[in-house]
Amino acid sequence: MILVMDIGNTNIKAAVFEGPRLVRRWRCATDTTMTSDQYGIIMLDLFRYHGLPMAGIEGIMVSSVVPAINYTIEHMCRDYFDKEPRVLVPGMKTGLNIRYENPRELGSDRIANAVAVSTLYGGPSIFIDFGTATTYGVVSAKNEFLGGAIGPGLRMMNAALSTGTAKLPSIELVMPERVIGRTTVSNIQSGIICGYIGSVEKIVERMKEEIGCPNMKVIATGGMAHLVRSHSDVIDEINPDLTLTGLRLIYEKNQI
Repeated sequence: MILVMDIGNTNIKAAVFEGPRLVRRWRCATDTTMTSDQYGIIMLDLFRYHGLPMAGIEGIMVSSVVPAINYTIEHMCRDYFDKEPRVLVPGMKTGLNIRYENPRELGSDRIANAVAVSTLYGGPSIFIDFGTATTYGVVSAKNEFLGGAIGPGLRMMNAALSTGTAKLPSIELVMPERVIGRTTVSNIQSGIICGYIGSVEKIVERMKEEIGCPNMKVIATGGMAHLVRSHSDVIDEINPDLTLTGLRLIYEKNQI
């Protein structure tokens, strides 16, 4: 079995794979104030609860966009799994030709997503990760990561509006019944959610035009993917395990 961990700005997603089979997945909060022992106890409890032996983990693959927590997680892996984790960095074998001007600028989670999309769906394809930030990527038919786009996530937009104004509240992120709202809350819901979905549709439309392939498949992952898909036909498929699967594939490609 292998353990993969995707460290995001808000959550850490972790999963255990046995070959290609996903055995179990979890998530916990990303907290740079926590110690390696605190994260170790969390993992210990999760493994015990699900009856999984920590000693059965043969390797660990980590993707992180939060450098401040990397040492803590690496220390935890050594102390509680007795394994040196592999951290996804530029230069690892991915099977992709990364067409980025400076590959070191590319987030490791986006590399993992691109590998998973290329392997599972082929190209040309677009992937969207609805996380703290909304990230888009394009994979060509030649296994190339061509680049993409980055924008704020829905929760970030909501927080920015409420903290940056004197009277506007933070609201529940649900689609209002009408675009023309009659309350402050419904006005904000309309502006944030309808505007956000519209931006997703426009970015995907422009990407398809630039590639010259109107039938490109669009794969989504992340917490807000279902909200967008329920109010738009821009997404063809949701894969909640896209990043974790990509990490497993990269681990396998880098086996010595």
